[in-house]
Amino acid sequence: MSWRRLGLVHASSGTLPWARSHAALPTPIHLDGDIFRFFFSSRDADKKSHVGWVDVEVCDTPRVRDAALAPVLAPGADGAFDDSGVGIGSVVVTDEGVSIYYMGWNLGIRSPWRNAIGLARSSSSGGAFARYSPGPILDRSPEDPYTLSYPCVLRFGLGDWRMWYGSNVAPAVGNADMQHVIKQARSVDGIRWVRDGKTVIGFADKTEYALARPSVVKIGDNLLMCFACRGASYRIGAAISRDSGLNWERCDAEMGLGVSEHGWDSEMTCYPALFWHKSRLWLAHNGNGYGATGFGLAVWEGSISD
Repeated sequence: MSWRRLGLVHASSGTLPWARSHAALPTPIHLDGDIFRFFFSSRDADKKSHVGWVDVEVCDTPRVRDAALAPVLAPGADGAFDDSGVGIGSVVVTDEGVSIYYMGWNLGIRSPWRNAIGLARSSSSGGAFARYSPGPILDRSPEDPYTLSYPCVLRFGLGDWRMWYGSNVAPAVGNADMQHVIKQARSVDGIRWVRDGKTVIGFADKTEYALARPSVVKIGDNLLMCFACRGASYRIGAAISRDSGLNWERCDAEMGLGVSEHGWDSEMTCYPALFWHKSRLWLAHNGNGYGATGFGLAVWEGSISD
């Protein structure tokens, strides 16, 4: 059993001012029938990322049905934690509305960037999104002293919110220095988070130096996570937890996704998003250039055991 690639679904046309390039970090929510809205991050002429969307018919021959003409979330005001761009991490739909959890970019001097996690909310998937606050909901702290990245947020029940996010465990002035791992936080309301700073997903070997953009789904009583792995190659890795997320076991060989022989994802696979539709497990992901070639879909072939 393995992922069956369904090909490229959407790439930036370059005609919109907020989306001159890239369709990175695809993040789906179900609208109706086979239609899912995929939020994603695109870059303007100054390489600042904005969040837009396309509506996709999710099937064995996926196709775009509609697309946003304006971004739902743009970079913040000068001096804010997200003034250099917004990279989407996760979208949560509840009875109260839709919440976008995202990574805000700040450009640095000694270090190239500093990132934190923000929240924007809307009353509906088609409504306007407003920031919860000008500042982040998760920033540098004694538990995360350097920088944070793309969050995955799930609501397990009343008062039980979980977040998995990326965090540097060492100061970095270059990519290979970052030592970026995945950590976990918990919340009772999806806004105020408690974290202990412990690494929940670490490196599989000495070539890896960054794990980012976790995506988690339930499989029976277990949890499956996919994430981008950066090292000798850039690919999608995987891990499974059989104790509600306390401990994780890497299963890259079984559930990860490597590169294609040719085409839009022949150099890298990255930024995964797992989701269920019609009792089938799907994977949205980026390919070459960190989303420069757009995003595509894959579907899991066969059954998935608990």
